[in-house]
Amino acid sequence: MLEIWGRPYSSNVIPVIWTANELGLDYTLQLAGGSFGKLDTESYARINPNRMIPAIRDGDFALWESLAIVRYLCNQYGEGTLSPTDKQSRAIADQWMEWCASIAFPSVIQLFFATVRTQPDQRESTKIEALRDQASKALSLLDQHLSKQLYVAGNSFTMGDIPLGCVAYRYYNIEVERPALPHLEAWYQRLCLRPAYQQHVMRFFGTNPTEWQALEKASASEGVL
Repeated sequence: MLEIWGRPYSSNVIPVIWTANELGLDYTLQLAGGSFGKLDTESYARINPNRMIPAIRDGDFALWESLAIVRYLCNQYGEGTLSPTDKQSRAIADQWMEWCASIAFPSVIQLFFATVRTQPDQRESTKIEALRDQASKALSLLDQHLSKQLYVAGNSFTMGDIPLGCVAYRYYNIEVERPALPHLEAWYQRLCLRPAYQQHVMRFFGTNPTEWQALEKASASEGVL
């Protein structure tokens, strides 16, 4: 059976868990990282020598790095659906996954850490506004792209939507003012109709570090300690 190593509130693990559920795969979530530890063990180092999450073990095959895992699962178990058979469509999905990693994810995750992961009395309004504007500017490019089609790689949901869909949930649930991005918002609402997205991405992550930590600890019931 597939093993996923990580924690269900980690920004890098969520895309892997969502992918596995979109594909209907049986898997075991091995809780690791954050308050769950395990990363400094020799047994985990044999799975991921970087001692970071996520990582998977699929039979005798081990793999780490979030987007590499998403691609592997989609290519291995979702060819023709999440992994497009058309090479150009697959390349477009790959392109936006890379763009997510280099542009969209960093700007939104920094905004997330400046708000949710910072105590309210320590937050810097000027920094938050700058990060918000940076994130909105980045996502405006995706908004323009989505004006031509329903999903990232065309009119069907693919692996290209997965990392960006996780970023979108963070973006739309941080308490800041956002500009109207109608095509992005419509795409996000389509994702919100997907049961696997509802269950594994649309998690209330709290409004401050104390709430965040309590929610993460409560997620221990979802995996194997």
